[in-house]
Amino acid sequence: MADLYQQFVSSGPGKAVAQRLGLPRPVRLRRYEPGQPIAAGPVLLGGHGRLLSTLTKTLEAIGIETADSASPYGLVFDATGIIAPEQLRELYDFFHPVVRSVRPSGRVLVLGTAPESTENVAEAVAQRALEGFVRSLGKEVGRGATAQLIYVAEGAEDALESTLRFFLSGKSAYVSGQVVRVGVAEIPQVQDHDRPLAGKVALVTGASRGIGAAIAKTLARDGAHVVCLDVPAQGEDLSRVANAVGGSSLQLDITAEKAPAALAEHLSTRHQGVDIVVHNAGIIRDKTLARMSEAQWDSVLAVNVVAPARINDHFVEHQVLRTGGRIVGLASIAGIAGNAGQTNYGATKAGVIGLAQTLAPRLHSLPATINAVAPGFIETKMTASMPVTVREVGRRLNSLAQGGLPIDVAETIAWLAHPGSAGVSGCVVRVCGQSLLGA
Repeated sequence: MADLYQQFVSSGPGKAVAQRLGLPRPVRLRRYEPGQPIAAGPVLLGGHGRLLSTLTKTLEAIGIETADSASPYGLVFDATGIIAPEQLRELYDFFHPVVRSVRPSGRVLVLGTAPESTENVAEAVAQRALEGFVRSLGKEVGRGATAQLIYVAEGAEDALESTLRFFLSGKSAYVSGQVVRVGVAEIPQVQDHDRPLAGKVALVTGASRGIGAAIAKTLARDGAHVVCLDVPAQGEDLSRVANAVGGSSLQLDITAEKAPAALAEHLSTRHQGVDIVVHNAGIIRDKTLARMSEAQWDSVLAVNVVAPARINDHFVEHQVLRTGGRIVGLASIAGIAGNAGQTNYGATKAGVIGLAQTLAPRLHSLPATINAVAPGFIETKMTASMPVTVREVGRRLNSLAQGGLPIDVAETIAWLAHPGSAGVSGCVVRVCGQSLLGA
C-alpha cells in the first residue's frame, strides 16, 4: 500500500509544511539492487583498536574505498581500543566533526568488544556504554541513515566480512540501532558472493505470501533451492511462489503431531537434509487476555513457538540439519515491547527469542547457528487493513519514520543464512527502522 504521507512530504509544498510544523520527513531508503556496489561512496575509518587492520583489509577486499571525504557514505569506528570510560571521548572526537555530512541512506558502524568478555570493570563499563551511544546516534543521523554496534570476539576478526557486507549495503535499509555479536567460527570460502547459497537447501514455512514469499525469493536469488511450506488451504498460492523461485512446495500443517517426522523424512529423502530452516509461519488471534478464548491462546502458541521448537529438536536429533546449518526464527517487536491485546502473540515471539538464545550454545558443536529476526511495522496486506490512524502511528514510530518492506526482513535472514555468518548465533536482530518501542 502506498505511503501517501511520505509522498506528500517529499513534494515541494509538503516539504515546506513538514518543516514548518516539525513533522517527520521520511526519505526513500536505498535498498539493494542486483549489480550495485556494496557502498554508495567512500567510508571513513576511525579508532585505534585491534580491528583496524582487519577492517582496512576487508573493506578494500570487498571494494569499499576508505578515504577522507567531505561527504562520506559511511563512518566505521573501531572502539575496541576504548578500555576505560574516560576514553569514550574518542567517540565525540571522531563523530562530532563528520556525522552531519553522512550521505542520505548512509551507514554508521561501531565495533567493540562484548562487555562480558572484557578483563576488568572499567573496560566492561566503557564497552557497554557503546550501546547507548549507537542507539542514540541512530536516532540523530536522519535522512535514512542507520547506525549499528558490532561486538567482535577475540579471535573472530576474520569472521566479519559477511556482517560488514550486510550492514554497509542497501540490504540493511530498515535495520538500525542493533547490537550484533560475532563470535569465533570457521568461515568457509565463498566463491560467488552474488550466489553465496549455491548448493544449499532452504526450508521456509508460511511461504505462500507476504514476508514468507519474500524470504523464499531472496534465498533463491542467493542460490538456494527453497522448499516452500504452508498449510493445504494455501496450496495454490504456495505452488505459485515455489514455481516463481524455482523451488518445490510442500503442503503440511506444522502443528500436527507427526509433522516434524514427516518433514524430516521429506527433506532427507528428497534433499539428503536441509541447510537453512526459516520458521516464518505465524498467526495472530488478538484479544485482551480477559476476553481471549482457550482456542485463541492455544492456536497461536501451537503455530508460533511449539511447532518450531519441536521441529528444531527433531532435526537436530535425527541429523536432518546439516553441518554448518542455519536456523532463523521470526520473532517480533511484540515479543520485546509487548502489545495490548497480544498476550498470546507476544509470549510466542518472546519464546522464539528464547529458542535462539538458549539453543545457540548447544548448536555450536555441530556446528550450526540459530538466530531470531524481530520485524516491526512491515507493509503487508495485514497492515494495509489496519485503521488509518493505527497504521500511520505504526509507520512513523521509528527513527526512519516509515514502514519496512517484506524484502527488508528477507535480506536480514539471507545475511544470517550466509556461510560467512557462522560467527553470528544467538542474536536477536530487529527489522523495525529502530522502533521507538522496546530495547
